[in-house]
Amino acid sequence: MIPFSPPRIDQKIIDAVTETLRSGWITTGPRTKLFEKKLADYLGVKHVLCLNSATAGLEIMLRWFGVEKGDEVILPAYTYTATANVIIHCGATPVFVDVNPGDFNISVSAIEKAITPRTKVIMPVDFAGLPCDYEAINALVRKHAATFVARGEEQQKLGRMLVLADAAHSIGAISKGKRSGALTDLSVFSFHAVKNLTTGEGGAIALNLPAAFDNAQLYAKLCVTTLHGQNKDALAKMQKGNWRYDIVEAGYKCNMPDLLAAIGLIELERYDTDTLIRRRHIFDLYAFAFSHSAWAQIPIYEKDHAQTFSSYHVFPLRIKGITEVQRDEIIRLIFEEDVSVNVHFIPVPMMSFYKKLGYDIKNYPVAFDNYSREISLPVYYDLTAEQIQQIVDAVSGAVKKVLG
Repeated sequence: MIPFSPPRIDQKIIDAVTETLRSGWITTGPRTKLFEKKLADYLGVKHVLCLNSATAGLEIMLRWFGVEKGDEVILPAYTYTATANVIIHCGATPVFVDVNPGDFNISVSAIEKAITPRTKVIMPVDFAGLPCDYEAINALVRKHAATFVARGEEQQKLGRMLVLADAAHSIGAISKGKRSGALTDLSVFSFHAVKNLTTGEGGAIALNLPAAFDNAQLYAKLCVTTLHGQNKDALAKMQKGNWRYDIVEAGYKCNMPDLLAAIGLIELERYDTDTLIRRRHIFDLYAFAFSHSAWAQIPIYEKDHAQTFSSYHVFPLRIKGITEVQRDEIIRLIFEEDVSVNVHFIPVPMMSFYKKLGYDIKNYPVAFDNYSREISLPVYYDLTAEQIQQIVDAVSGAVKKVLG
């Protein structure tokens, strides 16, 4: 069976984890801090905070910005549920909008129509690794700054809606000379096991707030917030005579341990020179193979006249002119050929919890159309040319059987 997206676990990773275990320091410590520094340098931002998940990063930043009951946060209907759940956790209201028919990303015109005096945050999602149109989104929040209703110190300081990018898929992506992470106010990455750059579990917040904010000061504050509100981490407490600490707020437990950061350091070291090159090659092979099929809609992974590049995270192939039921049958037939595929994603308004809140997928026709025809193909480092051909044959054969 060809798996969908296994992590790359080679000897370098095993050696890095073993070395960390033998060091006697496995919780947050020197490796995590080094990983943060290297990530910041890579992304082109001043500060990065590593956490135990991207979900934690999104929620922490919503809470930092003072998002609460009565507030609204705009996000695409086409995303994973984590993007919406964190808004619910804060007591705020998710305002779903539709996406683009071409690249799956949030529609800027739909964002503008959804803005109200209660809107505090826009959360674009870089679907499959392709950055959203942050130039347009950043311009939009500036355009509507005069009608922004600020509450609390951070909102007053920013003076407009916050742009909080769900960049879970897009580390390494580039748009017009800037990497994902440096494209807007705040960006949150995922290092989950299936991501391009993994730490097993984990995430990171890239701090890129404008000059009114001291990003270094915010990083220090967030280190406290994400470790129970404790004003010293374990590494600081272990210094001679430095055992005493204080709790300065009722914080959370979201820190990334060194054991995971050790994996991330290896992954980051070879990311541009190896991982992304391999993933781009796989995307190109799929694109070429299906370009001769009239039924295939090839995903966009490069745009703006080659100024914007994906991170090649998910290859979301769409089948033209089919129904959701036909798509599901195609997937069943593909699995019969020992090929694992997936669907990214079932739109959040289709989920039971959100349907009970009154959301209806009929209000997001593009999102539903994209979902109903989408099949995500395997993309991972060790995928061979022979396996890629097997996948192409399985998909093509299944589509032919269903469409006749």
